[in-house]
Amino acid sequence: MIATIRSFLRLESASGIVLVLAAAAALIMANSPLSPYYDLLLDIPVQVRIGKLDIDKPLLLWINDGLMVIFFFLIGLELKREAIEGELSDIRKVTLPALGAIGGMAVPGIIYVLVNQGDPLALRGWAIPTATDIAFVLGILALLGNRVPITLKIFLVSLAIFDDIGAIAIIALFYTESISESAIGLAGACMLVLLVLNRRRVMDYTPYILIGVLMWIAILKSGIHATLAGVILALFIPLKSRTKPGYSPLKSLEHDLHGTVAFGILPIFAFANSGVPLAGISADFILHPVTLGIALGLFLGKQIGVFLFCWIGIKLGLAKLPDGIRWSSLYGAALLCGVGFTMSLFIGSLAFEDAARGLFDERLGVMFGSLVCGICGFVMLRITLKDPEQQQQPPK
Repeated sequence: MIATIRSFLRLESASGIVLVLAAAAALIMANSPLSPYYDLLLDIPVQVRIGKLDIDKPLLLWINDGLMVIFFFLIGLELKREAIEGELSDIRKVTLPALGAIGGMAVPGIIYVLVNQGDPLALRGWAIPTATDIAFVLGILALLGNRVPITLKIFLVSLAIFDDIGAIAIIALFYTESISESAIGLAGACMLVLLVLNRRRVMDYTPYILIGVLMWIAILKSGIHATLAGVILALFIPLKSRTKPGYSPLKSLEHDLHGTVAFGILPIFAFANSGVPLAGISADFILHPVTLGIALGLFLGKQIGVFLFCWIGIKLGLAKLPDGIRWSSLYGAALLCGVGFTMSLFIGSLAFEDAARGLFDERLGVMFGSLVCGICGFVMLRITLKDPEQQQQPPK
């Protein structure tokens, strides 16, 4: 039994499968006699109080504002490593995915705004369809086996990295409440301490984590979304050690956190945010401009934006089509970019925070758009990518 579990966890598609199961469990609970218990679980008040410091939130917000900090911390570690010695360090390799990411964020946002123009509340959700969930995308690619060229995976991972950078910027700029100057000052002081630790080449994780927790509290109280603390903390983790050749604190942390995030934090987030009650949903509810704008943004906006911007970049000579990738394969990859699930749900929770769940539910648009994009992208790549074994067989 243990050996079977270990074999499953080694699968590249395993994290995507676990995410699907978590979301399915939430849907089942939200639409069964267990629904009241599901709501009670997420509404459990959790309070941490030390003197005058008081953090009192329901469990759902501890997951979204607390656990997801670790997810963003891992994203920050990956961004730093890629920028210094990975795919993002070579300008020749990043131009095409950068253009795809720009188009894949701009066009879905525009489509959403066009569908919801004139409604100030609805327009808060413009960024929801701009996200790509790389965990799901890589899981779908894994189902295609060895027919997927490594260049296509590199393209999608690089695009997702730029997509994450854009999502981080959007959260910081557009989903920030009123600013507390004293809290911002404390966060700035924490960053100075982290800089000193980095410059002195402190390799022990403990001081970084302790200062990082203090910075998270400061940013939480500042009005800026607290998950940004994870990204900021990651930028100060040393990549290389002066005293231990070949040892990388950053890579070590990234390796240690990957399983926890993929099989723990993200499924918990999916379970907490995917419980959409379907009873009594009418056609008007499904076709509400918010739901429709998200679904169209993910399905139409992503494929048009990613493919069009890549096509323009290649035709203008700014980039070239990677080896082993045809135009049809690039289009299939653009379709997969519409799987926004995790990050789209997260941005949706920031945009609306249950403000109008009686009129619409943005999660329906996220799940429907992501599902259609995942299926269409898989079918397109299944048709266009040839099996290497078939390519080696002589013609009959």
